[in-house]
Amino acid sequence: MAQFESGLAVPRPEPHFFLSRDIIQNMEWISKLSKRHPVNVLVAGKQGCGKSTMVRQFAARNKRPMATFQVGILSEPGQLFGEHRLKDGQTYYQQFLFPQAIQTPGCVIHLEEINRPEHPKALNMLFSVLSQDRKVWVDELGMLEVAPGVVFFATLNEGEEFVGTEMLDAALRDRFYVTLMDYLPGDVEADVLHLKAGIDVKTAKTIVSVANQLRKNTQEPMVVSTRHTLMIAEMVAVGASVRDAFICSLQASRDILESVLLSLHLEGGHTTGGDADAYQIY
Repeated sequence: MAQFESGLAVPRPEPHFFLSRDIIQNMEWISKLSKRHPVNVLVAGKQGCGKSTMVRQFAARNKRPMATFQVGILSEPGQLFGEHRLKDGQTYYQQFLFPQAIQTPGCVIHLEEINRPEHPKALNMLFSVLSQDRKVWVDELGMLEVAPGVVFFATLNEGEEFVGTEMLDAALRDRFYVTLMDYLPGDVEADVLHLKAGIDVKTAKTIVSVANQLRKNTQEPMVVSTRHTLMIAEMVAVGASVRDAFICSLQASRDILESVLLSLHLEGGHTTGGDADAYQIY
């Protein structure tokens, strides 16, 4: 793993990571734009659909250092930059990684779950570094300026099912290009399970078919992310049945699961859907 003078490392590329060609093209444009000035990208989508992995892949493909910051732990403005601490009866200012990251040329900065801070005002100091001016004053550190080529990626989940999240401030959202991600088409998802977990293609398609039936269940729809189906595939790879792997991984209702398995058996096929030709490995 390559490292820069700042100590930040370039992440390793993720094998067998599929993205739509449209998003890949968007990422190429973002990379080119960042050579003119720092760029902000908001990545929204369902949980487990690969948002964080896409950010790492962008950094890996472009050989850029990367730093990730959990916004959910922020409870006050300026906390990303550092905080005052006490040692031997003396207070001192402990600088955190964020100032170093924003001053590292070409750095990819991932603001994870940007709509989940402990206090909404904790994000206030981000307005300056994400604005056109790209500067922020911190009393303890002085004037900090965002280095050339920096790309800020913010990821979020939105919806009533996500406890602790807030609607992202409109003025903050306005500073970002937006990329929307969704679950993979069935055939592509099956390829991912086959390639990453090492199970055969037929079994991979069975897992995706069951997942799709659970996702579409009108009485009790379930969130079955690609992260979930990969966990299920990995369990099957070490000897579990598809049925047991689903029950263990999702705590799915046995009655609903048995109904889905029976339905798929009666249909005698796999219903994957989606436009697989629009996706490729990124």
